Amino acid sequence: MLAEGAKILTVARQKSLRVGCAPDTFLGAGLQTARKLIDDGAIGRPVAFTAFMMCPGHEHWHPNPQFFYEAGGGPMFDMGPYYLTALLNFFGPIRRIVGAASIEIPDRIALDGTKIQVQTPDHICGSIEFENRVLGSIVMSFATRFGQYDTQQPITIYGTEGTLKVPDPNVFDGPVHLRRRADPDFQLIPHSTPAGFGRSIGLADMAQALRTARPHRASGEQAYAVLEAMQAFLDSSERCCAIEMKSSYERPQPLKFTDDFLSPT
Repeated sequence: MLAEGAKILTVARQKSLRVGCAPDTFLGAGLQTARKLIDDGAIGRPVAFTAFMMCPGHEHWHPNPQFFYEAGGGPMFDMGPYYLTALLNFFGPIRRIVGAASIEIPDRIALDGTKIQVQTPDHICGSIEFENRVLGSIVMSFATRFGQYDTQQPITIYGTEGTLKVPDPNVFDGPVHLRRRADPDFQLIPHSTPAGFGRSIGLADMAQALRTARPHRASGEQAYAVLEAMQAFLDSSERCCAIEMKSSYERPQPLKFTDDFLSPT
């Protein structure tokens, strides 16, 4: 998959074309608000994070779940793009990843009775070290039940001066809570950008970027950095070593609203 992604970017550069890629949920009011708080120093220097996506598997609700358990599937390649894209936008490029992956429920049954043989890890966990020294843990699982975390805010960021609860990166406008040193409890933070946008805001941003000759935010380079990171968890588990990131990644600018940008609906 990495070779295919690299080929797309190479051809695009040769032909002076742009490449865009989902997810664009990081442009939603929830994650943009969280990023602004981090960038503004609301929690001091970010030190650590935890990120969870834990469930028993998609065969319990999806009408055609087989592909989730084939090579190229699994919880990391299903939901990892949302989580890792959000984390990259919070902290910038990743330095290295250490991961462990396993097949915990090798045989499953779909709603229609079809038997599924799991061909890729259904439980993945690991640690990410960003170049800015933030260290954190992530768990992606299709083999667990009753996860003890807030599913509306599955990412928590810990800093030297406070803690930030971040909304589900699969949605656009979730709640953001902040607790600083002097606060008695977590406080709900108003969104810093307009809410109401949905999927395709990344495409709208690309269209405006073409008009104004600036970089678009949901870029192919960002998608490749996420792809490299997802693959690193499996490679690290197989090789029993840390995997250094090789791709270059530069955080896109925070979302800014101008008169010619689409209004939320």
